[in-house]
Amino acid sequence: MVLTTAVHAERTEENLTTASRLFLALMKHDDGARSLLMALPEVFPWVRHLDDEEMRAFTVELLEALSDAAELGAREAVHRTLVSWRATARINADPEQLREALRPLAGDDLGPVEVRG
Repeated sequence: MVLTTAVHAERTEENLTTASRLFLALMKHDDGARSLLMALPEVFPWVRHLDDEEMRAFTVELLEALSDAAELGAREAVHRTLVSWRATARINADPEQLREALRPLAGDDLGPVEVRG
């Protein structure tokens, strides 16, 4: 738990909303989208393991998650997006893991599923 003032929390939310809106506006212009795609490897070095289609999908999903976090208070959206795409990059970076992930599954029945609750 973190204690903070209401003003500080409001400023943090305002910053996130502003950054999100700015990124979304940039993506609507070719030059802005290109600039953002060029900057992503500096912020997230692991994106070098994503192919072009995955990179575009990651960018769109990240911007949507930032928007959801800013506009709807969906604070876990950005975290989930980063964790998911970092895992994809990790698999892509390891040829053995990638081969295993891409191999066809034998049959339709994947066995029992354990539900924890």
